[in-house]
Amino acid sequence: MKTKKKNVVAIILGGGQGSRLHPLTARRSKPAVPIGGKYRLVDIPISNCINSDIYKMFVLTQFNSASLNAHIKNTYNFGLFSNSFVDILAAEQTPDNPTWFQGTADAVRQCMPHFLNHEFDYALILSGDQLYQMDFNAMIEAHMEAEAEITIATLPVNEKDATEFGILKTNSDSTIESFIEKPAKELLPDWQSEVSDEMKSQGKHYLASMGIYIFNRNVLTELMSNSETKDFGKEIIPQAVGNRKLLSYQYEGYWTDIGNIDSFFEANIGLTEDFPKFNLFDNDNKIYTRPRLLSPSKFYKTLVERSIISEGCIISAKEITKSVIGNRSRIGDDTVIQHCYVMGNDLYQSIEDINDNIANNIPLIGIGKRCFINNAIVDKNCRIGNDVFVEGGKHLEDTVSDLYCVREGIIVIRKGAILPDGFTIK
Repeated sequence: MKTKKKNVVAIILGGGQGSRLHPLTARRSKPAVPIGGKYRLVDIPISNCINSDIYKMFVLTQFNSASLNAHIKNTYNFGLFSNSFVDILAAEQTPDNPTWFQGTADAVRQCMPHFLNHEFDYALILSGDQLYQMDFNAMIEAHMEAEAEITIATLPVNEKDATEFGILKTNSDSTIESFIEKPAKELLPDWQSEVSDEMKSQGKHYLASMGIYIFNRNVLTELMSNSETKDFGKEIIPQAVGNRKLLSYQYEGYWTDIGNIDSFFEANIGLTEDFPKFNLFDNDNKIYTRPRLLSPSKFYKTLVERSIISEGCIISAKEITKSVIGNRSRIGDDTVIQHCYVMGNDLYQSIEDINDNIANNIPLIGIGKRCFINNAIVDKNCRIGNDVFVEGGKHLEDTVSDLYCVREGIIVIRKGAILPDGFTIK
């Protein structure tokens, strides 16, 4: 059974203020946060849709959306004679909706008039802060074959992780019979579901909701007519159990919620593994992003080990180990970068600007000479002087300052921060 492209519309939830990703979300919306050196978070769900032949997409957001708007406008152009699109719907106050989005379901409810202007049989609802590669066609076909009203993508998890998710219990034909939000450990024995032998061998007996849903058009329209429900995970799905035909679609590939600094950092550093769980080199699951037409990266006597280096970089560093280096990064002589995500820069400095900065003792955009940076995220357009020492780790307490923040031992240098020569964080 082949799912027709015109039958499905994708709705990507951009989330709220993204406080768990602060300070990366201080000046940009969560879907616009750079990932993997050259991509943005929103590129992940959009690429999954394109790879699944789904070409009608809406991105819902309401905070700091200017850079997201620019990225999508400059990236996803399907041609004048195509019906395909990626549209951003920002929260807007109207006589009927005088408030901002109050939750995931409320965001969809407020935007329903825009969705209903298009022909679709199924709505695919996705999160904008997850890292995974998934064929949505297989999920849609399972939904159609089961004649389900709502299908939820589920991930087998172990006992430790189960207490952090909404857990679903299914019967023998994968119909969802019950739901519990973040169950206590002592309740878990009653919440096991049938999973594959491979998942059983890994101790993964519980089905966690991934926050990925398929709704029949008429069901979504009916459910969205109730203005009292604000959130899919906390209200819509629990209330639908027993009242609607809910199908569990089990996914056994790599998936992670990258909604906080710790998981975001580990997801990026994980890309440097020999065989990363998220494969950027898969011909059948390309990750699309804005083409920037940058020059190749240039190195001077630099030892690079297990790292990803993006385009347009000028690197004189002594060593780069287990790190992700973003576009247009500049790293000076004898600098050591370990276990870091350096997001790079938006522009190159001109020769005149460089000479002016040097004359006025202002650090250049990038990372200077003889620096040591470990266990850190360096946001875009930072000016890090010479002899700067930054060492993250569990020995550091959580900190918030004008130049940097510390979360779970990870140092985050704020976007555009200026660290003078000899600056130290340890």
